[in-house]
Amino acid sequence: MLAHLAIKDFAVVRSAELDFGRGLTVISGETGAGKSLLVDALGLLSGLRADSGMVRHGAERAELTAGFALVDASPALAWLRENELDEGDDASSCQIRRVIRADGGSRAWINGRPATVTQLTELAGLLVEIHGQHEHQALLARSSQLTLLDAYGRTERELAEVAAAAKSWGDLLREREVLLAQGDVSDRIGWLEHQFAELDRETLDPDSLLKLQADHRRHAHAAGLIAACDAAFAQLGGDESPSLSRALHQVRGELQRVAEHETRLVDVDAMLDNAAIQIDEALALLDRVRSDLDVDPDAFAQLERRLGRVHDLSRKHRVPTEQLAGQRDAIAEELDRLRGADERLQKLDGDISHARAQWRKAADALGLKRREAAAALSRDTTALIAELGMGGGRFEVALEPVEAERPDPQGGERVEFLVAANLGQPPRPLRKVASGGELSRISLAIEVAALGLDAVPTMVFDEVDSGIGGGVAEIVGQKLRALGASRQVLCVTHLPQVAAQGHAHYRVSKAASEGVTQSAVQSLDAKQREEELARMLGGVEMTREARAAAKRLLADVE
Repeated sequence: MLAHLAIKDFAVVRSAELDFGRGLTVISGETGAGKSLLVDALGLLSGLRADSGMVRHGAERAELTAGFALVDASPALAWLRENELDEGDDASSCQIRRVIRADGGSRAWINGRPATVTQLTELAGLLVEIHGQHEHQALLARSSQLTLLDAYGRTERELAEVAAAAKSWGDLLREREVLLAQGDVSDRIGWLEHQFAELDRETLDPDSLLKLQADHRRHAHAAGLIAACDAAFAQLGGDESPSLSRALHQVRGELQRVAEHETRLVDVDAMLDNAAIQIDEALALLDRVRSDLDVDPDAFAQLERRLGRVHDLSRKHRVPTEQLAGQRDAIAEELDRLRGADERLQKLDGDISHARAQWRKAADALGLKRREAAAALSRDTTALIAELGMGGGRFEVALEPVEAERPDPQGGERVEFLVAANLGQPPRPLRKVASGGELSRISLAIEVAALGLDAVPTMVFDEVDSGIGGGVAEIVGQKLRALGASRQVLCVTHLPQVAAQGHAHYRVSKAASEGVTQSAVQSLDAKQREEELARMLGGVEMTREARAAAKRLLADVE
């Protein structure tokens, strides 16, 4: 809900800060004092277009800030988290701020981070709903009307079943479209079979390719390897010429003869013994390597041809050699899909028919519940608008069937709220109702009938009491107070019968200061509230009768 509103240099308001609580808060004041400026400020914080005329004369910019208290799992909190604009661990509140410069430019922030006007509109739409001006009202949008009707009819389960059936149906349709877009695939199957055969003839697993490359290198350098092995063997341990092994044994013998005179030579001898062991092991391995080496032109040519085929395949398929096996497997998978395309298409036709039938069944169940809810909402709202001074008026919820050529997660119908403001008039769409006062009262009646079932926690009513008075005004106030039991309600009013119903009361006044008219906002205590109601009842002169009537109004509410 709206917890705090701060206004600075906005229109004729130099500075104002208001704290709001639950229930119904009323805002009153003399004509022209600027009561609706609070509504205008909320509208701008909700993303409405700003212009330089909104900046107080002589100021460089206007600043508007609203603080909202959030509850766990609220749609607004989910939106903040999705857009990474939440406050992290402190998710119990959020702040929207907008600055309008005198040159007409504006900037906005959400929780201290820059935000676009679109983001303001999206977030504010989850936090506050303004009634009274056509462009502010969510109820004018048919999508919002459908949402409210579903909330009123408690269709959550049926709506979820329709959405799930629509997804299944849509997935099958998209799969069929992909298969049909392939057209005649016989040529591609033949081409893929040729490619697969080429790849499948070779052993392409990574270990085999590494061995092939190693064998090729060994055969390509066989002569040099043999020569190097022979030379190394001769130098390390050959019998026909001096070798490292014989030299090492000779050195050890000489040192052993004198070691008794220098104990450290024993350590040297141990080291040389280890070296001799290593040399002997190296000679044994060298002998085995040499035995495996052979200059075989035929074997080398065979390796050359095989490696050449692998490199040709690598170039042809434009992948590294180590990815050829994956390419082969991918071609095999595509072949399986294409070969089974006809069978899959035939099966898809049956699956799609079944999915359409499932969607239709779920949509019919949803439609039945919506029709029941539409009848009840029409009846209850018609009764309420009569109480609100629109005798002979009629409210209808019209459901229009939609042909389901494609899966629709919203069901098989659309909704339109229709209103006949007077007896004998045909009902017209709510969005085309011209009178702001009538529109406000109708919106109030819908909200009261629906008991605030939509998710928006704060509702603002402006001009709700336009053109009414007496007993009707008292009923309007009672309905607003009743609505305040489940939602936070703010109401700008000039009627004492409405103002008396508020749980809290603000007064907007204007005065000249330094040759400039300015507005101020004041929270009223019990005594001040009685005086304000007396002013609203009696006009300029505060008579004893007006004060007595004000007391009676407040006493009746208590």
